[in-house]
Amino acid sequence: MEKVNNVTEFIFWGLTQDPVAEEVCLVVFSFFYTVILLGNLLIMLTICMDNLWKSPMYFFLNSLSFVDICFSSSTAPKLIADLLAKKKRISYAGCILQLFGVHFFGCTEIFILIVMAYDRYVAICKPLHYMTIMDQERCNKILLGTWVGGFLHTIIPVSLLVQLPFCGPNEINHYFCDVHPLLKLACTDTHIIGGLVTANSGTISLGSFVILLISYTVILVSLRKQSAEGRRKALSTCGAHLAVVIIFFVPCTFTYMRPDVTFTEDKMVAVFYTIITPMLNPMIYTLRNAEVKNAMKKLWCRKLLRDSNKK
Repeated sequence: MEKVNNVTEFIFWGLTQDPVAEEVCLVVFSFFYTVILLGNLLIMLTICMDNLWKSPMYFFLNSLSFVDICFSSSTAPKLIADLLAKKKRISYAGCILQLFGVHFFGCTEIFILIVMAYDRYVAICKPLHYMTIMDQERCNKILLGTWVGGFLHTIIPVSLLVQLPFCGPNEINHYFCDVHPLLKLACTDTHIIGGLVTANSGTISLGSFVILLISYTVILVSLRKQSAEGRRKALSTCGAHLAVVIIFFVPCTFTYMRPDVTFTEDKMVAVFYTIITPMLNPMIYTLRNAEVKNAMKKLWCRKLLRDSNKK
């Protein structure tokens, strides 16, 4: 069957059609996105300026902050702009590009979270071999693998969707272009493609969630052999990581680990993994981490000292 594509743009329904609620959402999500940018940029600046990136944990945290900025920027700026617009339009090419960005950066974040769990496992369970196992060359290869893995995951749904015909209607009951809402608009049978997308995205979401839960369970069990101070520090770090994992993966699993159907709640659920998690990551990883907080204090003290000397 030859592809027939009469649709050149899509129209989002957005989070709400209530003008008052839209004004509230504009203020709230503008604030959230500002926190995402400033918080993650501050972490990256602190890690780079204080040479913390030489430690594997901060090397991957720096990458997570960068991915969080990219991931949230795939949806948040468009969402904020649409809250000011009467008609929330996006071109066909823009829609496919947004779909690619959401899945590419989202999947890369998943793989980085898995790597960070492995890093904590080695640090806590094999402390004497930690720097040998997690040397800089291996960390570079692992990080490259997360980006390659994210790309390989993304080309599957994108390559399947660009082959589908869209004849109309062109209204998407969402605030960004995602697989299930787009499959609903295709003017052809999409059950097979929907199954492939669920097998791809759903397996990565649920599989990664299970792997992470098992990893942190193993870490927590191994803490019985640690000193009281060691247990306290490890529980603080792992507890923060586990909070991020639950906030990110439960909504992801709900969205992608199911057949080709859409729910009204999908929009609100998506807010958690596209905006809330990237906003909370800087708070969780810094407020619970004395080393990062001390590095930030030193960074700002040096800046204030330089400013005062100039005067």
